Amino acid sequence: MNYQKVYGITGPVSTASPTAAENKLNDELIQELKKEGSFESEQETAKRVKVLEIFQQLAQEFVYRVSKSKNMSDGMAKDSGGKVFTFGSYRLGVHGPGSDIDTLVVVPKHVTREDFFTVFDELLRKRKELEEIAPVPDAYVPIIKTKFDGISIDLICARLDVAQVPQTLTLSDKNLLRNLDEKDLRALNGTRVTDEILELVPKPIVFRIALRAIKLWAQRRAVYGNVFGFPGGVAWAMLVARICQLYPNACSAVILNRFFKILSEWKWPQPVVLKPIEDGPLQVRVWNPKIYAQDRCHRMPVITPAYPSMCATHNITESTKKVILKEFERGVEITNNIFSNKATWEDLFKRHTFFHDYKFYLTVTASTKGNDEQHLKWSGLVESKVRLLILKLEALPGIKSAHPYVKPFESTYCYSTDEECKDIVDSYGTYKTESSLEKYTKVTEENSNAPSIEGKLQVHITTMYIGLDVNVENKKEKIDIHVPCSEFLTLCRNINEEYQNTDIFSLIIRYVKLYELPTDVYVEGEERPVKKKHKRKKEEKLLDGIKRSKSEYGSSKDSSLRSNSADSVKTG
Repeated sequence: MNYQKVYGITGPVSTASPTAAENKLNDELIQELKKEGSFESEQETAKRVKVLEIFQQLAQEFVYRVSKSKNMSDGMAKDSGGKVFTFGSYRLGVHGPGSDIDTLVVVPKHVTREDFFTVFDELLRKRKELEEIAPVPDAYVPIIKTKFDGISIDLICARLDVAQVPQTLTLSDKNLLRNLDEKDLRALNGTRVTDEILELVPKPIVFRIALRAIKLWAQRRAVYGNVFGFPGGVAWAMLVARICQLYPNACSAVILNRFFKILSEWKWPQPVVLKPIEDGPLQVRVWNPKIYAQDRCHRMPVITPAYPSMCATHNITESTKKVILKEFERGVEITNNIFSNKATWEDLFKRHTFFHDYKFYLTVTASTKGNDEQHLKWSGLVESKVRLLILKLEALPGIKSAHPYVKPFESTYCYSTDEECKDIVDSYGTYKTESSLEKYTKVTEENSNAPSIEGKLQVHITTMYIGLDVNVENKKEKIDIHVPCSEFLTLCRNINEEYQNTDIFSLIIRYVKLYELPTDVYVEGEERPVKKKHKRKKEEKLLDGIKRSKSEYGSSKDSSLRSNSADSVKTG
């Protein structure tokens, strides 16, 4: 009798093996992924391994130093251990050139989170390979973001309730989660989830190729990014894993077609789960919409397999759900055409059209008159809260959807006086004012260490975009965005007292029409949208009622809308 292990909470949809035609399409998929630069070189992979070995040594040195500072003997301090784990794309085996490494430092009970942000931080700063460092101790999962020997590494720390963390330690035992606080549990969750995903797929090689393709597709179509309300890397991995469970013998090309078909027809908010949700030894919350009202609000729940199970897609909004479903439908159409030899894999991975799709956009611009580290913290905070602005905007009558772009745009300029700084921030972000920036020196990777740049005052600028789908059927209707914008600005300012210093930390919300979008949002070879003259009258009428208001730098110098107080948009 032929026995095949059943993966997931249901039996497979099909156990069919690939046909010759499907294998041919699979080979073409792999070639396209190589052409698109999805795989890194052996040299780059070897460099990552070397860097992780250094971090393992640093983790042990960190635990040793803290142990000695707490009067432990030399032997006990060395035996305290410390171990580095990876998670995310690197651990899953789907990382590409230039991608970061998500890294977890596990320490014994006498080492604290405060030690991580002092002692470990100090050890890092002494290394000649360190290029950038930005500690964010107040994050939902406290993190130190670094660039080390050319590789971006995100470091988090978890303290276990054990006296020693040996090199043989694994994180599969649920009892290791006892007596941990919420932040430690969240930190451990990444590695535990990644490991379980790999155990729950029938063929890891098929899963990895399919996931590489879905990651590339999601990034190209701008539907990749948990912070902005789209699935992140782990959520996309779990969705691919579920399809692999349903088609255990299929090749990656077939998995892609079934991925789009099944998820476009999925009865959301029915959850996607890879195994039955487990109970465990802790008095902690496990995802359960029958008990928790908050869990019932999740629009497209994808549930992590490791205890305690959580929703990896709780950030999805009504607007981003619409975008995701539209992209699933596009994926069905294109992959069906690929299987009918009417399209190629290249068609699936074509770039999004976000900066062509809407008549109106909001830009959220955070700027800092200070150093890189200050700006990373400030812009990171604003970025993490943009989803809350989306929720407020899409609740307004007249706004059908508020669609965030998944990647912020970064710029740094040199200035000599406060007036120049004000002019830079005022001029940044619209097509008709960006020529004013030409007289200022823009800092780039190429010139950042040049003598003409070093020592100069710099203003760092991060801009995020939200496309607004506005309902203008009722010409008397007004869309007043004053309240959500004011609440958002106040929220960001009040997170930390230092951010109330408006001279250093600026936050501007600006209303921009499609044809006013700046040049830097378009890639080389991409044509700017051209204004159709016969629509001018209608569009001008839509914007007749925009009230200009004073920004944090004073009155607006262009026709866009900025606010730290009152903004409104009339649709007629």
